[in-house]
Amino acid sequence: MLFIPGNSGSSHQVRSIASSATRQYFSSPYVISPDFSSRSPASRPLDIFAVEFNEDLSAFHGPTLLSERTYASDAIRYILSLYPPNTSIMVMGHSMGGVVATSLLPSPHISAIITMSTPHTLPPARFDNRIEDIYSTSHEHLISDPTPIVSICGGATDMMVPSESCILPEPSSRGIFRKTIFSSGMERCWTGVGHREMVWCHQVRWQVARAALELPASAPSTPPTRALILDAWLRNGREDPPNADLSVPSVDGTRTEVIPEPEKDRSSDPILRLVNPAFHGSTVFYLRRQETPDRGNASSFLVYLAGGTIGSVSPFRPSSLRASIFICSGPGEFPAENCVPLPPATLRLIPVTHPNQEFPVPVAGSDESEGIVFFEGKIPAGSTNSWVAVKVDGANGSGWIIGGFVDESSHVRSDASQSSSCPHQAALHDPDILAV
Repeated sequence: MLFIPGNSGSSHQVRSIASSATRQYFSSPYVISPDFSSRSPASRPLDIFAVEFNEDLSAFHGPTLLSERTYASDAIRYILSLYPPNTSIMVMGHSMGGVVATSLLPSPHISAIITMSTPHTLPPARFDNRIEDIYSTSHEHLISDPTPIVSICGGATDMMVPSESCILPEPSSRGIFRKTIFSSGMERCWTGVGHREMVWCHQVRWQVARAALELPASAPSTPPTRALILDAWLRNGREDPPNADLSVPSVDGTRTEVIPEPEKDRSSDPILRLVNPAFHGSTVFYLRRQETPDRGNASSFLVYLAGGTIGSVSPFRPSSLRASIFICSGPGEFPAENCVPLPPATLRLIPVTHPNQEFPVPVAGSDESEGIVFFEGKIPAGSTNSWVAVKVDGANGSGWIIGGFVDESSHVRSDASQSSSCPHQAALHDPDILAV
């Protein structure tokens, strides 16, 4: 991988990403992590190179930008001369370094490009017409070149590159991979990231390093194959996982339990509460949606699972705990024969927070292995005799899962920060949901 720094940047800025790549590949000195040692053929560690431009002000001077492009192109030819034929290189650019990276296209030697806080749409300073020419040429390649490109943006936290200028243009063909992702929406990243902090923020650098490690460096890798890898490791938390499990799970379990309906004088909904569950193996829990005369709105069924997996969403190293959610209908106490998988309206990883503590934890931050899987499935209005079945597999006495029904009307709060646009936040503020 070749790292290209930006305006007044330094080659040293890649050290955090390089450190993360090393710590992921090696579990201890000279010992390869099981994530990579078990593969056949065996993968190789990531060799990271960086160019040094002596902190040149590339954002203000077109000839400087052109000379950096020429130097980076020569550097790629030299680096690849050290490796076997048909080896490719991934290019990463921070800020204006991303503009230099995309200006290297077209190139048969570049496998993929990742830019971080790069102004793709507009130059940050229009002091030189030659910069406009560079942007115009790069724009054509961004639209038509088949090389996969990902742009990671800091969003509102980035005070140097506006959000709109960080967005990649739409490609001319559906087969060309272009992805813009904001750090605040990135899976396993819980906040926006500043301009300079983009290269060393742990939750960003970890995923960037992992994507680079996963990219094959030799033929016969193709752009669509590399695009799938980038899409899997640099994922928007509101997107369906590219490797989602499309098989239809079975509702059968070794144990069956029915969560009783609430008492008639209570207004709350039935809640599935399993904290440090004592059961093991596979269990199916049935929760009935209580029908009341004044309940005409559609409702949602929410599930929070700690440490485990729902669908293909989980922390990086999940436990054996897995949950599958079904919607059932029909008379009787156990309508298992009429159960079908409940499709998720929202399925993503959300941060682990602790009552009365700051988040993220000062100094300690947050680890990539942390996170709670949040599932929301919509139940149509007017559904009668509605049951939801939650099948829990792999229970070994650790982890926890909670769930329950929430009416659409209960998502509305007088406080705008808890509006219906964030239903999982509304649920987190509902004392009945989190009474565990």
